[in-house]
Amino acid sequence: MWEHRDVATEQIAILSDVHGNLTALDAVLADVERRGITRILNLGDDVGKGPRGSAVVDRTEQVCEVNVRGNWDDFLPQIPDDGPPEMVWWRDELRADQRELIARRPLCHDLLVSGRRIRLFHASATSVHTRVHFHHTPEEFAGMFAATDLTGPGPEPTMVGYGDVHDAYVETDRGRTLFNVGSVGNALDEPSASYVILEGVPDAVEPAPFGLQIVRLPYDVEAELAVAREREMPQYAAWEQELRTGVYRAFWMALPAN
Repeated sequence: MWEHRDVATEQIAILSDVHGNLTALDAVLADVERRGITRILNLGDDVGKGPRGSAVVDRTEQVCEVNVRGNWDDFLPQIPDDGPPEMVWWRDELRADQRELIARRPLCHDLLVSGRRIRLFHASATSVHTRVHFHHTPEEFAGMFAATDLTGPGPEPTMVGYGDVHDAYVETDRGRTLFNVGSVGNALDEPSASYVILEGVPDAVEPAPFGLQIVRLPYDVEAELAVAREREMPQYAAWEQELRTGVYRAFWMALPAN
């Protein structure tokens, strides 16, 4: 690791959007442990889409220093009994205490690393349900750094990290960096698990060496699909297509039948 003024840097793993894919989460956590990283931050959406949301919630509560609320974490506990059958399935795959837990998770987390004010949330500074894609407008970029009801007051961050769109990237403009950590369990840019490692001096006000790395990991997709089939998970075909190809299901649904 780097050192700056006799202060050693520290690595922090940031993950998001596991979506019930325990196999992918286990692969990421094994890689994090192999690297000797002890701090893990989770940007939400543990549940829905995949077959083992309950096991994922238990695991992230055990190993993550912070668990931020995602959009699925926010709306799934509120699904009524007469709601869409697939949503009821994913809701009931969770225990009652887990549904209460994920609905109470914080919406935002701030930290200071190597003089950089870093803000983390699931989707945007506006709302957990407001999506900002890789291809965004300058106004959307600026809005990610704004102080809002979701973020609370405080100094504007110089760096923002988020999940939600399952598409990892890093963009820097005029001294501000926006990064997406991708998705552990449902990547939609390539068929692998994705997470981010930050490295720097924790709580340092002054500038110091800093690094950001996007990590891609293979995992046993077939094992995870077998669990989904065994549990007769709804929307299996779309889930299988996404895990095998890394392409969002809406793209395939829009193609002609032939």
